Amino acid sequence: MMRRTSSLLACVLGLWSGSGGSVAASNPQGESVPAREAKAGQEEEHAWAQRTWQPPVGLEQTPIWPDGSPDMEGVAQASERVEIARTPDALEAQTSEAAWNVTVPTMTVFPPQGKSTGAAMIVFPGGGFKAVVLTKQGTEICDWIAARGITCILSKYRVPKSNHHWDSDCRCAVTPKVPRALQDAQRTIKLVRASAGKLGIRPDKIGVMGFSAGGYLVVQTSNIVEPVYEPVDATDRISSRPDFAVAFYPGHLCRSGGRLDPGIRVTRRTPPTFLLQAWDDPVDAICNSTLYARALDEAGVPAEVHLFAKGGHAFGLRRSQHPVVAAWPALLQNWLVEIGVL
Repeated sequence: MMRRTSSLLACVLGLWSGSGGSVAASNPQGESVPAREAKAGQEEEHAWAQRTWQPPVGLEQTPIWPDGSPDMEGVAQASERVEIARTPDALEAQTSEAAWNVTVPTMTVFPPQGKSTGAAMIVFPGGGFKAVVLTKQGTEICDWIAARGITCILSKYRVPKSNHHWDSDCRCAVTPKVPRALQDAQRTIKLVRASAGKLGIRPDKIGVMGFSAGGYLVVQTSNIVEPVYEPVDATDRISSRPDFAVAFYPGHLCRSGGRLDPGIRVTRRTPPTFLLQAWDDPVDAICNSTLYARALDEAGVPAEVHLFAKGGHAFGLRRSQHPVVAAWPALLQNWLVEIGVL
């Protein structure tokens, strides 16, 4: 069933070119606050589909939990629905999609094109832990990764309110007692490592890549290696620590007073990291990247950091008036060569 409505949410979520991939902006202290309204003239129609998001034809998404998602007792479980926006600048087709009310998290494998490098990259899209932006920060990114001989795994994790987020009811930032999105991220890494033989990858060449809220998951999985859920099977005995990490315009790291999220404790075991953000990002303040970069440096963790003067938020791979979009693919590819992934 489809319902036509305003595209304001699509603009906020980053389904459109040059708009945000998180449903929150940042104040000068870096804490999340509600995103601003779309500019006049940017509102167009989009649609809602009351169904589960489906991957591109020929690919299959697999639930990551064998007997249902953990810690869901007492949680209202509305049916998943898909937001569909008309986006002529999309890299394929004419629409972009985001999943809302995700209670059954999944992973979708994009096989490498051409000769496999033996490496894998798990992609966590953004969405402010309200939705999961699965086209602009998901399938389009996985296509780019797979074209370089890397197996890409697209994560559709639980939302809403499944990690640190801006709560419109109390008009405050909230950290839930149960980090369900982080549970899903850890479980996905473990599953990929457990399936290394089947996927044709090396268990010591598994990286994570995330955008906005997904970038926060990248940082969390890089530093929180103890399980945040009770083991459900033998897979949970495997490490969830990624071997390398890529965070684009991460959010939720820079807290009030310009302090790094106290739950992030960077050590020498934190994997080599690539950070990239635009200084004029209107959604996630630049301190999210600068604070984390400083912590990586102090811990002696190899890192490559790129801060562009302009570029906004959620630029992905689509056309932009700013050079960041044209520059970052080559920068990232060179870094992957440097660390031995390519």
